[in-house]
Amino acid sequence: MDKNTDIKNDIKTGATNNFDQEALEYHSRGKPGKIEVISSKPCVSEKDLSLAYSPGVAAPCKVIAKDASKVYDYTAKGNLVGVISNGTAVLGLGNIGPHASKPVMEGKGILFKQFSGIDVFDIEVAANDVDTFCNAVKVLEPTFGGINLEDIKAPECFEIEERLKKEMKIPVFHDDQHGTAIVSGAALLNAAAVTNRKMDQIRIVVNGAGASANSCAKIFISLGVRRENIIMCDSQGVIYKGRTAGMNKYKEYFASETEARTLIEALRGADVFVGLSVAGALTPEMLKDMAKDPIIFAMANPEPEITPDKARAARPDAIIATGRSDYPNQVNNVLGFPSIFRGALDTRATQINEEMKLAAVQALAKLAREDVPDRVSATYGGKSFKFGREYLIPKPFDTRVLMWVAPAVAKAAMDSGVAGRPIEDWDHYRESLEALQGPSKVFIRSAINRVHQNSQANGGQLPRIVFPEGTSSKVLKALATLVEEKICQPILLGYPDRVKEKIAALDIPSLKDVPIIHPAQYPKYFSYVEKLYTLRQRKGINMREAERLMADPNYFAAMMVTMGDADGVVNGASINYADAVKPILQTVGVYEGGVPAGLNIILLEDKFLILADTTVNFNPTAEQCAQIALQAANIVEYFGIEPKVAMLSYSNFSGSEGTPSKMKKAAELLKKLRPGIMADGDMQADTAVNPEIMERLFPFSDLKGGANVLIFPNLESANIAYKLIQQVGKVEVIGPFLSGVRRSSNVLQRTTTVDGIVNSVVFTALEAQYITEVLKSRAKK
Repeated sequence: MDKNTDIKNDIKTGATNNFDQEALEYHSRGKPGKIEVISSKPCVSEKDLSLAYSPGVAAPCKVIAKDASKVYDYTAKGNLVGVISNGTAVLGLGNIGPHASKPVMEGKGILFKQFSGIDVFDIEVAANDVDTFCNAVKVLEPTFGGINLEDIKAPECFEIEERLKKEMKIPVFHDDQHGTAIVSGAALLNAAAVTNRKMDQIRIVVNGAGASANSCAKIFISLGVRRENIIMCDSQGVIYKGRTAGMNKYKEYFASETEARTLIEALRGADVFVGLSVAGALTPEMLKDMAKDPIIFAMANPEPEITPDKARAARPDAIIATGRSDYPNQVNNVLGFPSIFRGALDTRATQINEEMKLAAVQALAKLAREDVPDRVSATYGGKSFKFGREYLIPKPFDTRVLMWVAPAVAKAAMDSGVAGRPIEDWDHYRESLEALQGPSKVFIRSAINRVHQNSQANGGQLPRIVFPEGTSSKVLKALATLVEEKICQPILLGYPDRVKEKIAALDIPSLKDVPIIHPAQYPKYFSYVEKLYTLRQRKGINMREAERLMADPNYFAAMMVTMGDADGVVNGASINYADAVKPILQTVGVYEGGVPAGLNIILLEDKFLILADTTVNFNPTAEQCAQIALQAANIVEYFGIEPKVAMLSYSNFSGSEGTPSKMKKAAELLKKLRPGIMADGDMQADTAVNPEIMERLFPFSDLKGGANVLIFPNLESANIAYKLIQQVGKVEVIGPFLSGVRRSSNVLQRTTTVDGIVNSVVFTALEAQYITEVLKSRAKK
């Protein structure tokens, strides 16, 4: 029987429901499993091979042999975590052994990579006794920057972690214990705040006495809960002083002075139930004797001790959290371990101590009280989140978690004296965390930094950007970020009362002082009308038509830019692209010799490419292609990068009739427009972006090192290229942006997101600053 038949039989006989079948197919299709090793350095040539292995590898070996700390500089150790298990307590499956635990450990590796950029080797150890397990892990210390212990049964897990923390000089963290404790600790802080409880007065019942329960109870105490106010139960009932059956030293620590002997008795008058046990352990009847606004953390997986609907039916005033993603307030360890290890590794901490764990708790709790960005809502089907009973902790796919938790943990490592490499530049550190979330974050952060630098050089003056869609929810939400980041001085158009009502409805207090202009009531309205009439009187527009058009916020916004009352305009969030572009071209207009053109920016891990023209000119001439290229080259220079322009065609330097001839001529014209620019064409796309092809086959070309500006022969090819790359390439695409106009003006696509608007405004602000400087320079001359 072949492998595929075996797998089909496994799926047929081993799946108890459709989801199980889907999971088996997911894990088996293509390459079995969920992980692979990918080289972080090129290894495609003989030179690469000699550097990666022999003889080149000897150089870092010799350096490390002299100074072992250099292993962090020349290897992946500093970003590598070992996820290690013996499979004795896997999820809700119990002691299923190391082989059966491997899918879970691979999954853990994916979460580390996805949420914090940390690489993982999963290691499954056939060792059930403490000594053998500890010895196996200890000898791996040279390999890893940290150890994540996983799915090890209690009480062995306590002793294993204690010993390894003492005997190893890298962080050792048993996530089953501390991950749940950290996330539920944040949830408890916020639940107490929502119900006006004080931590030192809360009475808690913990059902379960394993690793998670023990750690949760301890962290609650660290957060201010009094130890005598915690009652812990196990399968035999309340853990009380004097009990001998089923006890160990870890349970003994939580033995209570109480007359209660059952979970039912323990819950009478209790404020909080913390379940780390089994499905159905908590019944609706048990809830009835709990205190007002009971806090129910039913965290058994995959089925909670009680489902939220049953709990709420019994106690409508209950605040409920579970471990499941299909209910509010999911206590998910992914909110903890990736960011905690990120902060620990980045400071080369020797351990993850209590101070670091508590810093993570506080960071998560504070983040939940912040406004939730649209991008998070979009990830969860457009559902909105606001701090309160249904939203006590951040959502797992909230990318801000890394930005809040990792720095908090890193600072705690430094303050508590366990950091081997303190962080000196916190702004740079936060930027490095942002970079882990994709190349667009790096690119936009680079642009934001340039906006700030230019603003400081200009006495703190920020670009004035006008937004004609003053009641657009997406625009207003984007402006909240832009105001907070100090990117621009926004100006909103619309009826002031309506705009203010929308701002209040969206609860964006940071916009309360933003200027709001009603076009027809603006003092310069009639001078704007006259200016439009002057510009368009020979284009079929009379004075009455000019007055009508100027009442349109899109024309009014464009005229504000034309008249110098704003430095840039961004529109298009609620109208189609052509209708949004028209007022800009008719009012702001193109500069002398300019060609209106759309461009998109393709973001790769280590660079970006500009593609043009993607939105405006159907079949530009050679002269227009040259001008579009010049405009794109200027934009590349906004970022302090030398432009390298490729005129694309279906041939390499053939100059054949048709497209090759046009693009060859375009390259020649560009060099006349701007002598010394690195540009060439006609050439194929692979030649343009692959320096090795260019150097090997076309050494005569002026283009060296790979192009960063790609000019397409027509709109059709450019548009197809960027949309295809966007869908099938491992890249991010931002834009389109409008080039060739006299002042900074950009048009959004109606499908754009809040993040897309932010990106467009950042780019508009940066462009406005450069245009202002050019105008100042010309005025001086």
